[in-house]
Amino acid sequence: MRVHLGALAGAAALTGALSFVLLAAAIGTDFWYIIDTERLERSGPGAQDRLGTANRSQPESLSSHSGLWRTCRVQSSCTPLMNPFWLENVTVSDSSKQLLTMVTLTGISVYIAYSAAAFREALCLLGERALLDQVDIRFGWSLALGWISFISELFTGATFLVAARVLSLRRRQDQAV
Repeated sequence: MRVHLGALAGAAALTGALSFVLLAAAIGTDFWYIIDTERLERSGPGAQDRLGTANRSQPESLSSHSGLWRTCRVQSSCTPLMNPFWLENVTVSDSSKQLLTMVTLTGISVYIAYSAAAFREALCLLGERALLDQVDIRFGWSLALGWISFISELFTGATFLVAARVLSLRRRQDQAV
């Protein structure tokens, strides 16, 4: 099977660009972690009075979605978290920023999984299992975009390695002739 170097370069460029676009979209959006309490608020105390009419003194919704830079409540404005590059005099190289982004993706994934597990355990210890069934905690599409970007970047790296191997084999063939 003959591998064309142009096809490899095109595939690497395409997957690299796709990875960049997906990572930019993932980092810029606020749907990494979603907490939906709509079922709890509909069935909880204060949702309806004895006559079946809605009670006007309902508390603010606890539903929210979070990103890397801010957390947004459903009926409120978004609250910024922190910006790691806020100082103008701090110079961080592009490779360091990329490494920091990958470490951040991994750390947030572990943190979210741990938080969900800790929340479930706390509710089980309190005997409020029915409450957990009414609160929907899940990862959002921004996190999925981050992971797809990571996989695409791995594919880009593998494509570059194959292209380097093809070039090496061609040089050996040219030197042998």
